[in-house]
Amino acid sequence: MTVAPDSYAPRGRPLPQPARATQVINSVTFSVALYALIIGVITYGAYTGAQAMGYNWQWYRVPQYFYSVTEDGFQWGEIVIGLMKTLQLSATAFAFALVLGLVVALLRLSGLIICTAVAIGFLELIRNIPLLVLLYLFYYVLGPIFGFDRYTASILCLGVFHSVLISEIFRAGIEAVARGQWEAATSIGMSRGQAYRYIILPQSIRFMLPPMTGEVVHMVKSSAIVSVIAVAELTTIGRNIISDTYMSFEIWFTIAAVYMVVTLILSVGVSFMEKRYAVAQ
Repeated sequence: MTVAPDSYAPRGRPLPQPARATQVINSVTFSVALYALIIGVITYGAYTGAQAMGYNWQWYRVPQYFYSVTEDGFQWGEIVIGLMKTLQLSATAFAFALVLGLVVALLRLSGLIICTAVAIGFLELIRNIPLLVLLYLFYYVLGPIFGFDRYTASILCLGVFHSVLISEIFRAGIEAVARGQWEAATSIGMSRGQAYRYIILPQSIRFMLPPMTGEVVHMVKSSAIVSVIAVAELTTIGRNIISDTYMSFEIWFTIAAVYMVVTLILSVGVSFMEKRYAVAQ
């Protein structure tokens, strides 16, 4: 029998050259090295550009914005406080987006013409409005009408914007569950709601976890846009520090690094959850 050129080599024999090259490229070590190289090039370019401008680096002042020890004891700095507010804002908006996204997904899958039309109309409307424009709409238009403060407007804006993306994740995850599961639930007398609760949604989690991870990370990064309406969060805190100290390079590099660390931790944490869930299945 002829063996395909791209098939794996038998155990104990070396892999073909293309397979070994693919393994190297997909390895964690290569990914980390490539990432470090890219960050190094960007950092070097920024440093040489700042030197050419005659910029006075003041990295020694950055730690005080993380923490300080005074006569009153240990105190968290402004950057840490801003990070906590960002995480709180993102978590609240994401919880709202989950609920709204699930409702929209169920409306679209309901089979009722009116419900499906409402869901599709909502998706197309929000999907085609830029996030910044949507934020202005919630704060400057709907805010005065319904009495939203800037924090509430930010949560509603982020929640609504991400709910359309999350609803598609829910819909894809639900539709990925085998049709036989619906038939089995119906055969034992379950209602549609019970089938969703006990059969369909638990099985769809493994399909939804990877893209939902991306949405969590996306939500944290999207929260930076609320700084344009002066909501107290990490980016706003960074802008305030820069206006007081003129340390543009140091503060923006630090803020970017904080965002990167948070998103990496979230990605690693959810990847661990995926593996645990896969083992449990």
